[in-house]
Amino acid sequence: MTDQNTGKGAVQATESLLSARDIDFLLYDWLKVDELCRRQRFSSHSREVFDSVLSASEQLAKEQFAPHSRKSDLNEPTFDGTTVTVIPEIKTALDQFAEVGLLSATMDESVGGIQLPQTVAKACFAWFQAANIATASYPMLTMANANLLLEYGTPEQVETYVLPELDGRFFGTMCLSEPEVGSSLGDVTTKAVPDPEAGEGAFRLHGTKMWISGGDHELSENIVHLVLARAEGDRPGTKGLSLFLVPKHLVEDDGTLGERNDVVLSGLNHKMGWRGTTNTLLSFGEGAHRPAGSAGAIGHLVGEQGQGLACMFHMMNEARIGVGAGAVAIGYHGYLDALRYARDRRQGRPDGARGADSGQVPIVEHADVRRMLLSSKSYVEGGLGLILYAARLLDEAETGGSQSERERAALLLDVLTPIVKTWPSVWCLKANDHAIQVLGGAGYTRDHDVEQLYRDNRLNPIHEGTHGIQAKDLLGRKAIMSEGAGLSVLLEQMRTTLAEAADDPEWSAECAALGSAADRIESVTAAVWADKDPARALENAWTYLEAVGHTVVAWLWLQQGRTAEETARDRGDSAFLRGKVAAARYFFTHELPQTGPWFDLVESRSTTFADLDDASL
Repeated sequence: MTDQNTGKGAVQATESLLSARDIDFLLYDWLKVDELCRRQRFSSHSREVFDSVLSASEQLAKEQFAPHSRKSDLNEPTFDGTTVTVIPEIKTALDQFAEVGLLSATMDESVGGIQLPQTVAKACFAWFQAANIATASYPMLTMANANLLLEYGTPEQVETYVLPELDGRFFGTMCLSEPEVGSSLGDVTTKAVPDPEAGEGAFRLHGTKMWISGGDHELSENIVHLVLARAEGDRPGTKGLSLFLVPKHLVEDDGTLGERNDVVLSGLNHKMGWRGTTNTLLSFGEGAHRPAGSAGAIGHLVGEQGQGLACMFHMMNEARIGVGAGAVAIGYHGYLDALRYARDRRQGRPDGARGADSGQVPIVEHADVRRMLLSSKSYVEGGLGLILYAARLLDEAETGGSQSERERAALLLDVLTPIVKTWPSVWCLKANDHAIQVLGGAGYTRDHDVEQLYRDNRLNPIHEGTHGIQAKDLLGRKAIMSEGAGLSVLLEQMRTTLAEAADDPEWSAECAALGSAADRIESVTAAVWADKDPARALENAWTYLEAVGHTVVAWLWLQQGRTAEETARDRGDSAFLRGKVAAARYFFTHELPQTGPWFDLVESRSTTFADLDDASL
């Protein structure tokens, strides 16, 4: 049984979070990430350096993040009206994370960064997300906050706020939603009024922000809020929004903390998962504090006025990839827990066996359990491949050999981002669902981690834009932008893979299925936009996202499966490599066929939902 205060005895969470062997295969055998060391930005690195950082991440995640995952779930943050309290293990873990330099892993050496490739850094951070997604959320947001400021901030903002973030002294947030404004950001009501008396370029912000992860705590000296607001006199809608840097504590010219800013915690939201992450309702400018002698939270413009949403997308897109990565990591953890349990748990007898004369067998030998485990394996290993492929595109967009190569990688990543966020949030959550089912009655008790892992992962379909929002982004924007240029790049990449596999008879059936699905992406997209009617085109956008997402993952599974066979020929067969091939073939025989009816539905432009009288619901 689990100790309800410490979480000891939970399911050996520190023993099996991710597969280091799988990460090694994906990074080196498939994505050839060590070849990046030939590029100037990564020239001081080597495979030995990458392996060292990966190993250190795994160790730190297991020793400092995993042990308090259950405890932080059972002991949520509390607020006494003045101060937020979280369990002390969270700060200890975050201090260790900062001390080893992981906050600046991918950043320039000029700001103290390690300049790791994004692909390696995402693999490193997956260990922390698998170990304890709630604690890992604080550095994830802080790194994305710092990256935005490095892109759009002034040198003074970088010096004053980013460098302390990278040292772990300041943490960061993103403040978009409001109590009556969720994803409809054009309706944001938070106001920003210029106030020269509060300092050069200063604004006073007044408004309320809801669902702000990491919005208040005592884990760092300061919190750097990036707040979407409308400057006084600017037009309504998203094009009238600006982005403001609003610290919890003002910072003096010498870098020391000054007055408390007029930002206060109005309350904590209590969620079904990620319970160790403070999730907050923040009030800006209510007069609880009077910095520089007046009410109003003092903030400074980031980027150009009226370009706030464009700036914020830098952080939002990074966070969307981070959400997808977190969904993979939690699903992977659940799958490995279920696999270990299925191998240990003996129950039932082989089909056809009668009576007690035949001994009970491990449940992993039952076909239905194998079905759930193999499907879960295809989701989590396929999802990890998707995340690391996206990270490899980030590296190409930053360091590719030519401008055209960099632009092509950036365009492809732009198209894939809604899928990278959403596909793992659906299908790796399914792996967590399967994990509970594999454990049976034990699965929904708190004696095993799979119950908490499901709750933690269930938040990811909502984080950083729901499925419906991502689906409209894919079909309504990304698939048709620049006359379909991004979608064309995706299809070209798929067809390049098919051409490379054309002479491989072992994968001819899979190539035919993938080629057919790729053709459907092209034809269905054209069909739904034939009359350029957004209402009809987007009616079934969610189904389109499912179909394209499954096709993309099948494409990556074809690459993984063929790489596994090539590796086996070169270095010898192994159970791991056979498992890769089995998962790839499973995805083609059981998962990809679902895309046919999905594409049919989208192409039909069914108006079931538009025609429905809401009184009939």
